Amino acid sequence: MQSTIMAKHTTSYDEAFLTGCDSSQEWMLTWFLKNYKKNSTKPLIFANFGVTDACLDIMRANCHAIMDMTTVEEKGWFKKPLSMIKCPAYKTVWIDTDCEIRMNIDGIFDLLQPNILNMVEDEPWSMRAGVKWHNSGVVGIIDKPMILNQWAFEIRNNGGQQGDQEVLHSMLTPITKISAIHDLPNEYNVLRIQTEVDKTYTGPIRIMHWTGHKGKNVIKGLI
Repeated sequence: MQSTIMAKHTTSYDEAFLTGCDSSQEWMLTWFLKNYKKNSTKPLIFANFGVTDACLDIMRANCHAIMDMTTVEEKGWFKKPLSMIKCPAYKTVWIDTDCEIRMNIDGIFDLLQPNILNMVEDEPWSMRAGVKWHNSGVVGIIDKPMILNQWAFEIRNNGGQQGDQEVLHSMLTPITKISAIHDLPNEYNVLRIQTEVDKTYTGPIRIMHWTGHKGKNVIKGLI
C-alpha cells in the first residue's frame, strides 16, 4: 500500500481511522496493525509523533497516509487533538495504540453525531469520581467540530495535566459536557478496569483498551 505524507489539511477520505505514537510506544504498532486489518476495511492514517525510521517504514507500508507531527509544540499524547484536526478525512475516529480491536469496528462511523465529540463514558472514573468522565482512547468526529479546536487550544495554553483526557474533562462542566460529547456504545472502548478489576462489563467487546502499566503487560503477553 502506497502511503502519502500530508503536509496540510485536505479532505481526502470520507471515513478513516487514525492512530499515532512516538518511539516509546511503537512496540505495540505491529500488534495493533494485525488486529486492525482483521476487523476493518477503512483507511488507516498514522500520526508520527516521533517513531524510529524502521517503524516509519512499516507504517508507510501499511497505512493510507502518514502525518508528520514531530515538529509541533505539543508533546506525547497531547498531540492527539491536533492530529485529529489535521487528519485528512471528513469522518475521523482516533484509536489509541494500546487498543485491541477484536471485532469489526467499521459501524462506528454510522454512530457519529456532528458538531460534537463522540466518545465512550469512562465508567470506572465516573464511578470513582462521582461525576461523568469520558475516555479519550477512542474519539470520533464529523468534520472538525468547534469543541475539538477548543480542546486543542486548552492543551496548548493550559497543559501540564496528566493527559489529554484530563484536559478535556477540566474544561467542561456536567452541563456543557452534554452538548460537547455524544456517548458511544461501551463495546467500542471497553476499559481494562471494567473487565479485570470492577468486573462490571459483560457485553460484546469490539475494542478492548489495555490501559495503564498492567494493560501494557497484558499486551506484551499477547504479542
